[in-house]
Amino acid sequence: MGIKQKLGLGIASAALGLSLVGGGTYAYFSDTETSTNTFAAGTLDIKVKGNDAANAIIDVSNIKPGDTMQRNFKLNNTGSLDVSKVILTTDYTVGDTNGNNGTDDLGDHIKVQFLINKDKKTEVVHETTLSALRNKDVVDRDVLGWLLDGEKDGLKANTSDDFIVKFEFVDNKQDQNKFQGDSLKLDWTFNAKQTAGERR
Repeated sequence: MGIKQKLGLGIASAALGLSLVGGGTYAYFSDTETSTNTFAAGTLDIKVKGNDAANAIIDVSNIKPGDTMQRNFKLNNTGSLDVSKVILTTDYTVGDTNGNNGTDDLGDHIKVQFLINKDKKTEVVHETTLSALRNKDVVDRDVLGWLLDGEKDGLKANTSDDFIVKFEFVDNKQDQNKFQGDSLKLDWTFNAKQTAGERR
């Protein structure tokens, strides 16, 4: 065999060896399977049903010291998750018609009582003033805690609870003329909180 033939045979052998080595990396059994997974978040959706089309809990005029106003409202949990707490945030603005209120806040003179019907009687479960309610720390503003006595079940998905609130323009037996003609616009924001996470 000549040198050219030996050289050609050597190159061919080397090429065959490389192809076997390269091809050998795929010379095993395999199986592939894909698992498609989903995480779908639930929804928290709480709605307040007041006494009119605008869902206002109270809309009253011509009040005077000593007047009381009791209203019912409903909290609806229309979401897919249970609610453990409903935190109430209070904000209001006073329209001082005569500009003579000074530092006196009409919200100090509006008492608020949250009530429940228990054993055919109405029972006060939380009492405060609008001004105190506006300044309360968040841990002290859980409406469900007041009205449902810290009920562990909270407000289940697709359920509702009826609540009663009573307002009183407190007659402090002193001169309250400065509030004549004034108004108070009250905003209540109900913030639903989820229940604790659980093993799924």
